Amino acid sequence: MIKDGVIKMQEMANVYFYGKRYSVPADLTIMTAMEYAGYQLLRGCGCRYGFCGACAIIYRVAGSNTLQSCLACQTQVQDGMYVATLPYFPTVKKVYDMETVKPEEQLMMQLYPEIYACIGCNACTKACSKELNVMQYIAYAQRNELEKCANESFDCVSCGICASRCPAGISHPMVGLLARRLVGKYIQPEAKHMKVKAASVRNGELDAIMAELLAKPLDEIKELYNARDIEK
Repeated sequence: MIKDGVIKMQEMANVYFYGKRYSVPADLTIMTAMEYAGYQLLRGCGCRYGFCGACAIIYRVAGSNTLQSCLACQTQVQDGMYVATLPYFPTVKKVYDMETVKPEEQLMMQLYPEIYACIGCNACTKACSKELNVMQYIAYAQRNELEKCANESFDCVSCGICASRCPAGISHPMVGLLARRLVGKYIQPEAKHMKVKAASVRNGELDAIMAELLAKPLDEIKELYNARDIEK
């Protein structure tokens, strides 16, 4: 590595993927370090054209008894880190029709009765890779406080780490998702401007603009994105 005209040695870290030791650049995330070592995360991670939350990781650092959980895309490697990916954890997603379900008090009891078996251990919150107060939004769901549940769970990426640590078998991401869907459909004010924009898309009014945008070089598209006006 060359910095300020001086050649410096790249700092390396010894990490263990599935028990095998690798020497990787110390400034990499766990995801890029695994790719550097020859592994491929096959579940289709969001930053690899899949879905966010697919790179759930559990790890322990040498000398510590604490088992940690995180997302591999946002956590830097540490020397002496022992890593294993969390396999797909089958959280229970109940089947329901958003055109017929209503935000009624008994709905959570009907679809996700296990939330009432919560023992308050807080393992879900401690495990959350996004540092969400998971146990709190489950408590809101128990009380049918759907707006609070939706807001508290808003940044959930459904990695499933919380559900994998829950002794009550709660599917926390699916409970939060149901709350957000109910709030969006029945409780939040109607977004009339979105209906107008959706109609414009269906009518082909934006086709020419999209064609012009797609013809631009990627760097120019990134520049336009970064300089866009963001709604307050």
